Amino acid sequence: MRIIGVDPGLARVGYGIIEIENEKKILLDCGVIETGKDKKEEDRLYEIFKDLNKLINHWNPTVAAVEKFFFYRSSTTISVVQARGVIMMVLASKKIHVSEYSPAQIKLTIAGSGKASKKEVLDAVMNNLELNKAPTPDDSADALAIALTKLNEDGIN
Repeated sequence: MRIIGVDPGLARVGYGIIEIENEKKILLDCGVIETGKDKKEEDRLYEIFKDLNKLINHWNPTVAAVEKFFFYRSSTTISVVQARGVIMMVLASKKIHVSEYSPAQIKLTIAGSGKASKKEVLDAVMNNLELNKAPTPDDSADALAIALTKLNEDGIN
């Protein structure tokens, strides 16, 4: 099984790709898709579309996990929702099954508390994947936590 975890955003989309081989979790890739603030929003959304397609074509994940978006008052809310729509569209176009998780659900599953700190989640990600060095930037670590949540849901601890 190969899974892609995605942490949606307009400026940065975090991604993490994990493979399960003989019940061992192997980190294949993680990072961010970054879009320039100097570009028009539609160009930034198209950049996410192209780059995510390229990642999926390269790694061929079988399932995906995406963080759910909870509305709050912010000037970037609509932009993030639009970026998330692009992400969901790309995954659907590739016929990849998507599971969605709230931030509290991810924290609870990964770190044992729905109110876990960023550091507690990061430590749990590093422990689960047996990493010596923290994945950077934070968006990629968050995407790995999202992917690990899916694996835990499927009973792969």
